[in-house]
Amino acid sequence: MATGVPSNRRVNREAYSLQYAGKLARADVLALPAAEPVEIPIASEAGRLFQGDNLPALLWLRSQRGVRGKVRSVYIDPPYATAMAFVDRDGNHGYDDHLAGAEYVEFLRRRFIVLHDLLAADGSIFVHLDQNMIFETKILMDEIFGRENFRNLITRKKCNTKNYTRKCFGNISDHILFYTKSDEYVWHRPYDQWSDEKMAEEYPYIDEKSGRRYKKVPVHAPGVRRGETGRPWRGKLPPQGKHWQYPPRRLDEFDAAGEIYWSPNGNPRRKVFFDASKGIPAQDIWMDFRDPHNQNVLITGYPTEKNFDLVTRVLAATTDPGDLVLDCFCGSGTTLEAAAALGRRFIGIDAADAAIKATVKRLREGRGPMGDFVGVRSRKKETQEPHDLFTLAAAMAAPT
Repeated sequence: MATGVPSNRRVNREAYSLQYAGKLARADVLALPAAEPVEIPIASEAGRLFQGDNLPALLWLRSQRGVRGKVRSVYIDPPYATAMAFVDRDGNHGYDDHLAGAEYVEFLRRRFIVLHDLLAADGSIFVHLDQNMIFETKILMDEIFGRENFRNLITRKKCNTKNYTRKCFGNISDHILFYTKSDEYVWHRPYDQWSDEKMAEEYPYIDEKSGRRYKKVPVHAPGVRRGETGRPWRGKLPPQGKHWQYPPRRLDEFDAAGEIYWSPNGNPRRKVFFDASKGIPAQDIWMDFRDPHNQNVLITGYPTEKNFDLVTRVLAATTDPGDLVLDCFCGSGTTLEAAAALGRRFIGIDAADAAIKATVKRLREGRGPMGDFVGVRSRKKETQEPHDLFTLAAAMAAPT
């Protein structure tokens, strides 16, 4: 496997951007008219829900105390430029996704500019899109948030395998762009749980003295160093073109603690024990956050509703309890529910009547099982245990 090492060659980092008709300067975007949106009652001190065009609403939020420069995390699932109309599970109109081309790009860009202004210095933003406009959107976000603040392009498996007749690979993924406002940002690394099979594969060795399961990892790293990490340790130099990962005194501490494995020919490797693991650090391909796919999944039925656990992961990773979360394309309210369940404050905005109705219902009554969509659906309200979100959030926050 090839190993990368720092290059002495000068790298040209000249900025670039998308050019198109109708592109406003940043100052002109921030000078556009603001308008106070209609606030929808949700009986919560933790969050607020607004209905209206999100651009003038976001501009209005800039003037609100405790919002500008205070939003810790933004998650948005904007229109995808599909030129389609979307309906809910009962066939009722949800919203129109009618923008395309330069008009769509500028639509997003103006909102990104205001969102950047609302974000805290240590805040993060997640933008969920499909393959239609993800690449143009990354260039936009490089321009507004800074290419240096790009963190991940997360790929999500959104559905089960598809059988296609057209000449292409089955499309079962969408994507999330993750940017921060600066290099210093709130970050709580998420972990996936170990399976027995994965544990045995990753940690295949058993320590003879302690009986603990471990894996072997190198104690050297690429690149030549002239200091103590480039000098001999226990009579051995690091491999050619590499250096010790730790100073010799730290390697001595590992060895004294029984954390160095010595091969038969005397080469050292570090023992990393399984019982010290918090789990598998989350990577940038997510396989376990599909859209609703069986009858037991709890949903609202709103078109393009996103996976609750997915949104919970990104908010838990980039916020602390009490932080402010914003979703200006809130749809069925997934972000708002996730924020409240985590003990965060929230602001949600949407223009569509169907979205506001779905969000209010969700926050008051919770979601219901997806069920069987075949045949005529009953219009009667299903009897189920009340699931008031704010009661749930209070219970989670209460001391045990």
